[in-house]
Amino acid sequence: MSDSEVNGAGTTVSPGRLAINRLRSVKQLAPDAVDRFLDGKDVPIVEGTHCTFLWRGEADEAWICQRIVGLPDRMPMRRVHRTDLWYLVLELPTGSRVEYQIEIRRGDHYERFNDPLNPRLSHSPMGSSSVCFGAGYETPDWVLPDPEARPGELREIVVPSRALGRDARVTLYLPARFRPTASYPLLIVHDGGDFLQYASMKTVLDNLIHRLDVAELVVAFTYPGDRLVEYANSPAHSRFLSDELVPELEVSLPLVGQRAGRCLLGSSFGGVASLSAAYRSPDMYGSLVLMSGSFVFTDIGTDHGGGEVFDPVVKFVNRYRAKPRRVTDRMFLSCGVYEPLIVPNRSMVHVFEDTGMQVRYTEARDGHSWENWRDRLRDALSWVYPGQQKLYYE
Repeated sequence: MSDSEVNGAGTTVSPGRLAINRLRSVKQLAPDAVDRFLDGKDVPIVEGTHCTFLWRGEADEAWICQRIVGLPDRMPMRRVHRTDLWYLVLELPTGSRVEYQIEIRRGDHYERFNDPLNPRLSHSPMGSSSVCFGAGYETPDWVLPDPEARPGELREIVVPSRALGRDARVTLYLPARFRPTASYPLLIVHDGGDFLQYASMKTVLDNLIHRLDVAELVVAFTYPGDRLVEYANSPAHSRFLSDELVPELEVSLPLVGQRAGRCLLGSSFGGVASLSAAYRSPDMYGSLVLMSGSFVFTDIGTDHGGGEVFDPVVKFVNRYRAKPRRVTDRMFLSCGVYEPLIVPNRSMVHVFEDTGMQVRYTEARDGHSWENWRDRLRDALSWVYPGQQKLYYE
């Protein structure tokens, strides 16, 4: 939109400034100025490293709500004078991806909702949020359905577990060219249903195997009962994986059957569960993929700020940090720089390296989200199970 489009008096303002500043600088706005300002624009408006969040409506106050560590959770929006348009300009480094919602106050009534001007949504078990793609961020093409990629097969099985005291549901992924006469490595994924639903993991596996980025493999997607109990350094959960699930799968499927072929993958509390299982069975798993692991610890005192559910996690991580030991051969770590867990994850890198394990660590300008973990899957899996394309050379 040109400056004269918003200027009822025909006054020209200098170009090169942010679009919202050009609108604000006009002393007399035409009646339809806001309509024409928004027409054809992607919201938030991304101009280099500046992202302008917008909301249109009547309210006493409005905020952008997000979870970027170091910034307030609720950031106040300002109103363009004599309009119903509210805005907030946030500077985001190149490659950023941020989830957010809008909150407004009308008198004593508060309401929080997704951005009605932005069709892009991020989904999780907790619901949905609007998402802002900063300059330089692009959704990887390998997370989208590829008609050229032959689809693998999903099979549902139930593994009776004495360790867990329940029947454990497992979804198996078999690659498109699965053959009973071959031997396949085994990847076990915590929160398997969520990785399938919110991280598009079947599509990702189909694409990466098709493109020869990742070797053909069998994947066991597991489902927790009470995940905050089973994943928090639970001996029962570790016994289920190592003493029940792996032996069951190695009997029923043509798996490699050696430490080097087995990998555990988990995010958040699932990262703790993966590390805990490998800690208890150090000869069982050749690789770990730990994404935004909830590796909360204390150096002084007992106040970790995570509540009671984190108590067994903190006890485990404190014990491991005090006496680290090798629990696997290769470990892939990732974390978003915008999430509070970035500090403990960075702190654990050298702890793991000092045990002699081969560690690869990567960060993303993202938060504690399924899309963050989805976007790291190619780097992780092509390193643990490289395909013929050989993205990485050791």
